[in-house]
Amino acid sequence: MTARPLRELLRVPVGERPDLGRIDPAATPGGPADKTAGRAATAAMARPLASLQERLYAASTAGDRRRLLLVLQGMDTSGKGGTVKHVIGLFNPSGCRIQSFKAPTPEEREHPFLWRIEKALPQPGEIGIFDRSHYEDVLIARVRELAPRSRIDGRYAQINRFEESLAEDGVSVVKVFLHIGYEEQRARLLARLDNPDKHWKFSTADIDERALWPAYQEAYELALERCSSDAAPWFVVPADRKWYRNWAVSRLLLEHLEEIGPRYPPGDFDVGECRARLLAT
Repeated sequence: MTARPLRELLRVPVGERPDLGRIDPAATPGGPADKTAGRAATAAMARPLASLQERLYAASTAGDRRRLLLVLQGMDTSGKGGTVKHVIGLFNPSGCRIQSFKAPTPEEREHPFLWRIEKALPQPGEIGIFDRSHYEDVLIARVRELAPRSRIDGRYAQINRFEESLAEDGVSVVKVFLHIGYEEQRARLLARLDNPDKHWKFSTADIDERALWPAYQEAYELALERCSSDAAPWFVVPADRKWYRNWAVSRLLLEHLEEIGPRYPPGDFDVGECRARLLAT
């Protein structure tokens, strides 16, 4: 593994448009040598991640407003749900706030597109995880022409202002694009068809969406270019290899939590006096 922080290796530079066609979705940049090593390395992060999470929550009880928000985006079958499952396995679920964003409800359509996002944000001390997010409003909305192009174009600036305000309020925003390959997606969809227990995860619409693959890649490239900022950068995680995907997202979370550096707040009582009182009972 490289000694270079993964957040530097996978980050989309500000103002730069990535060429997703040139990024190998089966690559393992900065990662362990193979699946066995990757799984071991991911498991080894469980203890430090849990410790950092506990300190983050403990600090919030003393007024620290800092928290972390993991935003997951990617094509169908890229592993958003699987990533959530593995990430939660490394944390105390009671300190996590998970939200999966589907098509807007009638009530949500009556409000600005960021309204439902603001309601789902993590509270101080929490770790929030978004399975899809406000970026759907510049991705599927753009590809499927669900809103006028002028309105969609204005949303990039709105998103940047929104995420900057989050950062100013103590939210570390970790935005991850799970980059899966076209052939790998077909293989995963076929695996769902071959397994009756997975038919509930399959939709005939998935086949229709594959016909729009180039348009979605362009929409993602545009979102990554326009919304990777110093306050909330984007990270492209190759996702064809599930073990690498899980390791990389866990590593990114570890690096960001270490940067936050939460500490246990000091007690507001006399330890010696409390000890004496307890011993006297």
